Amino acid sequence: MPTPRSRPAAVLVLVSALTALGVGPAAGPAAAATVPVGAGSYSDTRPAGTSGPTTNTGTPVTPKVTPAAQGKPVPTNDWWSSLAFQRYGDNPYSTPMYGHPLTYQAVAGGLEIGYPTSPAVVGDGRQYEFAHKRDLTLGLTGLNSPDTRADAWSDWTVTPYWSDGARTLRTTIGHGLPFVYAKGTGGDARITTAETPTVFADQGNVLGITVAGHHYALFAPTGTDWNVSGSAVTAGLGGKDYFSVAVLPDTGALAAYRKYAYSFVTGSTVNWSYDAGTVRATYTLTTEAKEGTERGTLQALYRHQWLHTTDPLTPYTYVSPRGTMKVRESASFTTSQRAAATLPALPGAGVDPARLRGYLNEVANSADPFSGAVDTYWTGKALGKLAQLVPLADQIGEGATRDKLLGLIKGRLQDWFTAGGANEFSYDQAWKTLTGYPASYGSDTELNDHHFHYGYYVYAAAIVAQYDPAWAADSAWGSMVKTLVRDTANPSRTDGAFPFLRGFDVYAGHSWASGHQGFAAGNNQESSSESTNLSAALVLWGSATGDTQLRDLGTYLLTTEGEAIAQYWFDADQQVFPASFQHDTAGMVWGSGAAYSTWWTANPEEIHGINVLPVTGGSLQLGGHKDAVRRNIAEMERENGGPAVEWRDILWEFQSLADPGTAKAKWDAGNAGYTPEAGESKAHTYHWLTALDTLGAPDATVSGSLPTSAVFTKGTTRTYVAHNHGATARTVTFSDGKSLSVPARSTATGTGTGGGTDPDPEPSTGDTFQLRTGGTLTTATGATAGSDTVASAQGANHDGTPNRPLVYEARNVNGTLRSGGSTAFRLQVDAGTAVGLGQQARVSYDLTGDGTFDRTETYQYFATDPVTGWEEYGQARGLKSATGTLGDLRGGTVRLEVWSAIGNGDARLQTGTDRSVLVIPYG
Repeated sequence: MPTPRSRPAAVLVLVSALTALGVGPAAGPAAAATVPVGAGSYSDTRPAGTSGPTTNTGTPVTPKVTPAAQGKPVPTNDWWSSLAFQRYGDNPYSTPMYGHPLTYQAVAGGLEIGYPTSPAVVGDGRQYEFAHKRDLTLGLTGLNSPDTRADAWSDWTVTPYWSDGARTLRTTIGHGLPFVYAKGTGGDARITTAETPTVFADQGNVLGITVAGHHYALFAPTGTDWNVSGSAVTAGLGGKDYFSVAVLPDTGALAAYRKYAYSFVTGSTVNWSYDAGTVRATYTLTTEAKEGTERGTLQALYRHQWLHTTDPLTPYTYVSPRGTMKVRESASFTTSQRAAATLPALPGAGVDPARLRGYLNEVANSADPFSGAVDTYWTGKALGKLAQLVPLADQIGEGATRDKLLGLIKGRLQDWFTAGGANEFSYDQAWKTLTGYPASYGSDTELNDHHFHYGYYVYAAAIVAQYDPAWAADSAWGSMVKTLVRDTANPSRTDGAFPFLRGFDVYAGHSWASGHQGFAAGNNQESSSESTNLSAALVLWGSATGDTQLRDLGTYLLTTEGEAIAQYWFDADQQVFPASFQHDTAGMVWGSGAAYSTWWTANPEEIHGINVLPVTGGSLQLGGHKDAVRRNIAEMERENGGPAVEWRDILWEFQSLADPGTAKAKWDAGNAGYTPEAGESKAHTYHWLTALDTLGAPDATVSGSLPTSAVFTKGTTRTYVAHNHGATARTVTFSDGKSLSVPARSTATGTGTGGGTDPDPEPSTGDTFQLRTGGTLTTATGATAGSDTVASAQGANHDGTPNRPLVYEARNVNGTLRSGGSTAFRLQVDAGTAVGLGQQARVSYDLTGDGTFDRTETYQYFATDPVTGWEEYGQARGLKSATGTLGDLRGGTVRLEVWSAIGNGDARLQTGTDRSVLVIPYG
């Protein structure tokens, strides 16, 4: 969400001009009914003089859906929302929609389909895009529909509908789908190509064509025939109503894709779970067989997905704005990740109580703690700023200050949670949404940013609930909080009042900000960190109120979007941004690509900081890729011509997630003369930087058995932190074997008890082998820590091919393969100060010890950072390739190879410890 110091004058002038012309926001009815919700209420009618969703010229609009979809909650803020939200009066079809690998645009004659594979860098090098460009249009002969409407949708698929009275067409499209599935009546199937196609295969009802260098397969019912005439390709449907089109990775894939051409996708569903520090999600497509009995399918996984699945993938890949997509031959796949950490606040390690008290008083005793905020966004930021300080005051025994802050928060929340005043929430029956008035940044007319705005309210309410459970009861104010949650992150698919997960795109792995998606570049999201602020708020609210469903939803959203942010906003592995895009971070992600920009400024500080704020105990996931944090800060300072000035507090806090000492030193040198960012305070910034300087940076390689837990590492010392919202004490266990006793309604901090080998080197389904210098894998423990040298790649690229590898083996191994098990490893590696190194691992299984390896698994390499210190390389990097099949071990051999895939320098591999282990899936 843009956070300028004031609304741009140009916007104000434009609004005034439109109003003067009589096309400004439409006034709502004057009378309104109040809907009681617990102790609060909302209105069922907008306040007089305000507007709901409109076209870009201010004309009110209602959802553009078929009769079959009338009355159902429309998922605005999605990758395809322009089908249902007509933002432009002269376009009743859609703007470009980016499903990946395919792109689409609805037009009168059907569905344009493209597969952009070459990025363009535009805007003076500030944006890369794989823009939609039509390769072909899928339609029916003679189809000329006056509009396109949304007919049905599921978690990541949608069915557009065309009708001109004589002909009807439905297509099903979605993220990750290489196929477009079509059902039509009243005309022959017609494919119109952008240029004369080259036919590479003609099998009657199956035709392979190449258009603009992209290979497509066309599938008509058995017994029919495709006919090519110039750029028109047609087929009679032989009394049937179905046909499909697929984009092929190469012409040789035709037979593999033909197998699934008549297994039509009818829906998509994600199911998630949280258990003992691990988030698992299963993504499933439902299908129906149009011919034969085949019900399987092919789907392409994004990078953030295939990095975290052990399900087998085919060799087929696609190009996308999110990097390489990999194809799975199945209707489902499962991802598994360590849960992202969330805390109500950092512990006050190293903090000077007197100094913190002074900073707290500056905020609590200010003349206007809300800084004049009146709309939903700026009120939210003020609520978030105050909520951050409540646990800090509590930590140093400042009960009066804590309670004063809580009183301010409650008063403002209750004001908004009561209809009829200067501010209120109003429900729109047509759009099934709750909008706060006064609105801002298109949250009313465009349905933008609800997750950004309301996340602050839920976060503030969660902090109140931590200290005053009675206030959060459903009979009090909790039901209004839950109503905001239903608007922004509804976990129910059957709720008739709000859509399922309005803003969060479960397959893309992140949220979208625009309600209408009405841009040539697709939908967009700027402030990804304000999206994860809502997710963290759900964790805290669910924990504080005993709602484990919302707690676990928040954990899934935070963990999933955290990885998407790392890959697609920060290019953490440097495998997503095109080489021609000379930036290390993006301020905005679009359906077509990403941009080094914001909506309101070109200031580098804000381009980099907008995906950091607000900094809370839910921001720790940003420290999972420390090399990316360092690159990010370095680029900001290059582009800025020096260190941060305007948003120095936000960027100090961000830097502290990788280099706490450096960030704290910047605070020490510059804290006297700066103005805090609008959602920040000197109290919070001082506390945050001091705590991390004392504890060390967050350690994402270890997770706790409670979502509200985290681990920090400084040197060789790990500190474990957990908050227990419950009414009884509990023990939190961590994935490295440590545990922490946490009293009721308290935060505990310590170095942990117990230990030993990691009980959860994910997945924890087998025997654990330590590495020994000399080339041995052993289940023995108690050795002396050491290291082996990983020889340099000498500037060559050995990605996927061992080159002078370190080799470790265990022989005469017996074991029964565990059902569903897979290889896991944690390897401690260190490149010292060398830049651009990457280590790679291969695990091989000789099942009978006969000298032939029956199963070989090569993993994606790990890019080490140029900072001395151990980093953890694990199987979560994802499989690069695999051959053969696992089976039972009978006197078998297990081999681990580690080598330098890239770079021009040696690295080290830790041996003799329980932190460098290989876990095989055998019992």
